[in-house]
Amino acid sequence: MITLKRILVFATLLLVIAACATSPTGRRQLMLVSEESSIASSKEAYVATVSELNEEGKIEEDAAINNRVRTITGRLITEAIKMRPETADWEWSVVVVDDPEMVNAWCMAGGRMAIYTGLLEQVQPTDDELAQVMGHEISHALAAHTAEKMSMQMATTVGVIVVGVATDSNTALVGAAATAMLVVNLPNSRSAEKEADRIGIELAAKAGYDPKAAATLWQKMGEVSKSGTPQFLSTHPAPENRQEKLTRLAAKMEQYYDPDAEHPVYDM
Repeated sequence: MITLKRILVFATLLLVIAACATSPTGRRQLMLVSEESSIASSKEAYVATVSELNEEGKIEEDAAINNRVRTITGRLITEAIKMRPETADWEWSVVVVDDPEMVNAWCMAGGRMAIYTGLLEQVQPTDDELAQVMGHEISHALAAHTAEKMSMQMATTVGVIVVGVATDSNTALVGAAATAMLVVNLPNSRSAEKEADRIGIELAAKAGYDPKAAATLWQKMGEVSKSGTPQFLSTHPAPENRQEKLTRLAAKMEQYYDPDAEHPVYDM
């Protein structure tokens, strides 16, 4: 049995080594799950989620709100495609969810997004700040963070299975399956958050939105969190001194910021 355990551990290590990839910022990533697979899974989850929300009457129908979100997001998508041209083939979309209590926004692998009215009403972001929210979310997709989180869960699962085989533990095998089901709700790593900050503020600046708004956005998020932790902050943990770091990063992004230039809006 010890021999089998060693073989499985060795095979796992080889799989992990072979699955290394590089993010848009040059960071090494574990990619046991392909981006294509994560996009397919995300599409299925998105269609089911939006369908359920629609049946519950929770898709925002206010034209002014939708136009604002689509215009800002569309300008960001235009820049995202310039950064990663192959994403022009993604099924980019965004819905506004009518939920005043939910302070959240997300972008799944493949460019399917949602933002909740709770974020719009409680944070009350300016257009520049809203661009930072959506730019940050789009950056998680551009950097394949969904596939990365799924890969980390798979690596954990494989490790648990190795232990289960070596110890003949059915409990370990059940735990591995349960762990794999939690990936969607897991918080992003600090590395992923730092990377999304970096890419997102650049996207926003190139789309004509003031990069200094990144710091003021997180200041507002901090104020909202005093009355309870928003869902956005539970899945997007704030590293220490985030506002200070964003302020420094914003200064570097000023070179891309031209609010008077023409900024095409991607047609969703």
